[in-house]
Amino acid sequence: MPVNLAPLSAVYDAPRMDQVIGSPGDATREGDGKAAARAGSAALVRAWIGRPGALGAMLDRVGGVDAVGVNERVERLQKRSIKRESKLWALDLAIRMMDLTTLEGKDTDGKVRALSVKARQPDPSDPSIPSVAAICIYPTHVAVAKETLRGSTVKVASVATGFPSGNTFLELKLNETALAVAAGADEIDMVIDRGAFLEGDYATVFDEIVAVKDAARGAKLKVILETGELETFDNVRRASILAMAAGADSIKTSTGKVAPAATLPVTLVMLEAIRDFHRRTGRVVGMKPAGGIRTSKEAIQYLVVLYETLGPRWMTPDLFRFGASSLLNDVLMQIRKERTGRYQNPDYFSLD
Repeated sequence: MPVNLAPLSAVYDAPRMDQVIGSPGDATREGDGKAAARAGSAALVRAWIGRPGALGAMLDRVGGVDAVGVNERVERLQKRSIKRESKLWALDLAIRMMDLTTLEGKDTDGKVRALSVKARQPDPSDPSIPSVAAICIYPTHVAVAKETLRGSTVKVASVATGFPSGNTFLELKLNETALAVAAGADEIDMVIDRGAFLEGDYATVFDEIVAVKDAARGAKLKVILETGELETFDNVRRASILAMAAGADSIKTSTGKVAPAATLPVTLVMLEAIRDFHRRTGRVVGMKPAGGIRTSKEAIQYLVVLYETLGPRWMTPDLFRFGASSLLNDVLMQIRKERTGRYQNPDYFSLD
């Protein structure tokens, strides 16, 4: 059954929760930091559930996930086909939604410059190909990327908070976040403390997100759940709502360092949590599946699931991103094939 993926002409800009009740960071600067941060956390929770209550109690009330139903729905949506015109539009959108990523210990300034050039102009021979949304890199390379991308629309996203494990001191997480933003990062991809979450210490996870959001000082905050370590769909849904209630601008599946990374069933669970959170609060939160998405066919399947779950409002790079290192070349080859009827040799495109 063909799916009509119509382009989105406008982006919905909902008020942030901190604009409604006041930023926790404002209180932090006025008094005792720890007490103010916890007060801010409690206020955010109350704003979501509508009445005072323990954080654990709020999350315990989050409905369970029908795993069989999730998998069956994904299987049905994977069988959807789209028309050629919609396919070309979807491939173009996938590029504009992409966070082109390199997160390796052997990353160099030279590699980041090359990645930045490719992010800005993915196919130098075809000016109709758009730039990607952002590049995602380690904090030490942010300044180089920012300089290379000056004058472009490409954002610089930096991982922070002890990526990829998140197992470090809060002070270091906040300092790393502040330094990345000072170097020019437009977006921060933080990781949650999965150990604390799995122990049921939701307050620690919540307060860290609130504190990192304050340290990011206006940079967009994407909160990485590392769903491959959360064990169940119920935990994925609970962590999604926890992150959104704490002020995340976007929730992200994975670091790409743990298997499994992004999967369609996990993405569906997170998208449904975003839908339900929006219905309850009116607040719009984005989504970023990351890790393991390598082909244009997979990218289109993710877009179909996105469209069928959240509708056209979310079909924009402001609200949906692909975190990927090897997806771009396959999408470029697929676009060339759709236009010419034949595949281009992979060697024609530069390596990511």
